[in-house]
Amino acid sequence: MPATPFTIDDLKSILREGAGADEGVDLDGDILDAEFDALGYESLAMLETAGRIEREYGISLDEEIFADARTPRALIALVNEQLPAAQAV
Repeated sequence: MPATPFTIDDLKSILREGAGADEGVDLDGDILDAEFDALGYESLAMLETAGRIEREYGISLDEEIFADARTPRALIALVNEQLPAAQAV
């Protein structure tokens, strides 16, 4: 389990590995406040993303709270909120 904070680069890697990248979206651009659906990631892709994050970081993401994290910035904050709890165990 990683001991460092979850970053935008971590998220981009998971998005690309799990669901790929829409041809019209530049994940290397400023995407922190773009909504996932505008980036081409629909609910199924986001479920895959959540599963990968949970496995790789040893955390559990509440489905309702995860669904409310509609931008990369919100999802990164959510994951980082869960990391200290997982690392303390």
